[in-house]
Amino acid sequence: MDWGLANRLSRIIKSDGRCVMLAIDHGYFLGPLNRLEKPGETIEPLMEYADALMLTRGVLRTCVPQGADMPMVLRMSGGNSIVGEALSDEGLMTSIEDAIRVNASAITLSVYIGTKHEKQTLLNLGRLVDAGEKYGLPVLAVTAVGKELEKRDARYLKLCCRICSEIGAHFVKTYYCDDFEEVTGSCPVPIVIAGGPKLDTPQDAINMARAAIERGACGVDMGRNVWQNDDAVGMIKSIRDVVHG
Repeated sequence: MDWGLANRLSRIIKSDGRCVMLAIDHGYFLGPLNRLEKPGETIEPLMEYADALMLTRGVLRTCVPQGADMPMVLRMSGGNSIVGEALSDEGLMTSIEDAIRVNASAITLSVYIGTKHEKQTLLNLGRLVDAGEKYGLPVLAVTAVGKELEKRDARYLKLCCRICSEIGAHFVKTYYCDDFEEVTGSCPVPIVIAGGPKLDTPQDAINMARAAIERGACGVDMGRNVWQNDDAVGMIKSIRDVVHG
């Protein structure tokens, strides 16, 4: 791994091999989600407890202070919406030049394995890895399932994560599931778990993060289960304690 790429990745995954990412990129297909109507106000009290932000270039340019000293994981894919025909119908929406222009530390996109758009999203990943390797930007592949949440089992997710790593992703984001050690054990690059839809209680999210770490995840990329919580600061501090503690 080239020094620049490894250095950027080390800003996200810390020296203990762990990371807490705060996901705020939901608006690219969900619009103004509850408590993310004003992203800048949502993230301001949370930033000091996150190792990285995952976001779009629009939110980065308009809602994140220019003096923010933390790595940005920039979403590069889009072209779909929650009211569209298929969430899996994504393409690359942001150029590598713009990712460099906004000083992204990593770039990310979703892949939809098992859908009619599987091939195009995997080709998107291949193109993004080529660009990332050329310019020293690590690529995070997100194993998305769209509206089909029943796909979140170990057999499916270990297939997705392994394919992403084979294509060249430098780290992978996926869902937590039963037998999660099978997913992490068969993927040669680090895995972070998605928070997913808001869980019933804050303790459920904390327990999920703890179980994922114990079963081989390097960290979490959590959004709604943090900033939709009435005590968002307390929640991200608890997640940070689980991941780094």
